Amino acid sequence: MTVHTTSDVRGTTTEPRLSEPSRESALVPRQAREPAAEVLDDPPSVQEPSAEASAEELLRTLKALEPHDPLEERLRERIVQRYRPVLHRIARHYSDRGEPEEDLRQTAHVGLAKAIRGYAPERGKAFISYLLPTVTGEIKRHFRDHTWAVHIPREIQSRRPRMNRIRQELEQQLSRAPSIHEIAQAMELSDKEVERILLASEAYNTFSFGSYDEDSPSPMEERIGSEDHDLNMVVERESLRTACALLSPREQLILKLRFFDEWTQGQIAEEVGCSQMHVSRLLASTLRTLRAEMVALS
Repeated sequence: MTVHTTSDVRGTTTEPRLSEPSRESALVPRQAREPAAEVLDDPPSVQEPSAEASAEELLRTLKALEPHDPLEERLRERIVQRYRPVLHRIARHYSDRGEPEEDLRQTAHVGLAKAIRGYAPERGKAFISYLLPTVTGEIKRHFRDHTWAVHIPREIQSRRPRMNRIRQELEQQLSRAPSIHEIAQAMELSDKEVERILLASEAYNTFSFGSYDEDSPSPMEERIGSEDHDLNMVVERESLRTACALLSPREQLILKLRFFDEWTQGQIAEEVGCSQMHVSRLLASTLRTLRAEMVALS
């Protein structure tokens, strides 16, 4: 619609006069005549951090995502890739306790998932300081719940890692394997308590009679009852003990000094108060007597 004004001869302005819209404009829809409203895009979503972003930044972004955001899976994978070497080192540290290292790696990944869920970025602490105890605790829980073949008191289970650490330190200090008494002194425990911990260390696993060892192609049940060739030595040792008891005290002393204490014939002669030649004859006759007695006993 157009507004027109008219002026009279005196130059005064009369009331405005509205003109009717043209036929063409009346046929055009109103929406087409009005300027198009600006179309607003959807609000920008959370942007993925750069490749150089810290773990804490990745986790802050992860916590800010809406449920089922496709970015969530990518962020989790980036965190897993970053800390996989750490998880493998922790698993390798515990791999000498009878569990396959691959199982320990899987357990470590479970610990990482728990650490991602439980980490609170707003506290301002480094993620690694939260990750390490979480993963270590998960692996220890795995050992406690799955690997002990018999029930071991928790007090002994908890002392075992400390005992292993002290034993390694003593080996470095002494340049040899420490004795039970030395370990007990370092741990401020009794010898008997240390022995209990050592025995408990062997209770991680039991083995089936049908299981195979890497060093043997036969199952365990066939090797447990194998012939012991040293068994005959038990009979001979007992026969020798009985035969020695039949010797005189002087003959027993000469045998002890010569074969157990490894004295020379000259040293024995000075000890028993006779010549070296006489000691030689005594040794020969004593050995003949022993052989005869052992043959008779067998």
